[in-house]
Amino acid sequence: MKNLISYCVVLSLCISAISCNSNKTKYEEPISKIDWSHKEINLNQKDSLIAGTSYLSVYSQIYSYTEHTSIDLTATVSMRNPNMDIQAYLLKANYFDTEGNQIHSYIDNPIALSPMETLEIVIAEFDKKGGTGGNFIFEWAIEPDSVEPIFESVMISTYGQQGLSFTTQGHRIK
Repeated sequence: MKNLISYCVVLSLCISAISCNSNKTKYEEPISKIDWSHKEINLNQKDSLIAGTSYLSVYSQIYSYTEHTSIDLTATVSMRNPNMDIQAYLLKANYFDTEGNQIHSYIDNPIALSPMETLEIVIAEFDKKGGTGGNFIFEWAIEPDSVEPIFESVMISTYGQQGLSFTTQGHRIK
């Protein structure tokens, strides 16, 4: 009986250590670069395109109780082509922090969004670089008589038994 109790205690300690260690790894893993190279396109031949710029607010954190307490959020940024038979083109997707400093550029060369396609960027909950006032600037191009791309973000967090989620919509600024 004594051996069984000792075994159970050691097993419990091992499970606890593994659980703690796996959470630590989860939050320390590097953020991977999104590979959209297979979607790259040369737009030099498309001089009749209409260009635009859209702004999207994205929250890595929000305040809770006071300005001294914040909640970390996971953000899913969606770039959508609502055209049923025409491609849209993304030229830039730049992420900025609360102070307006560029954190990351997600598009190196113009990429094509197929009809009805959605591309996503996920800002992990542990990535606090954007802060409470993070945002994206998207530069895009479309064929005449087509619909502009749609930019949206869903922010979510779960702490214990409480869940929090909300959305933001992009706005054309140029």
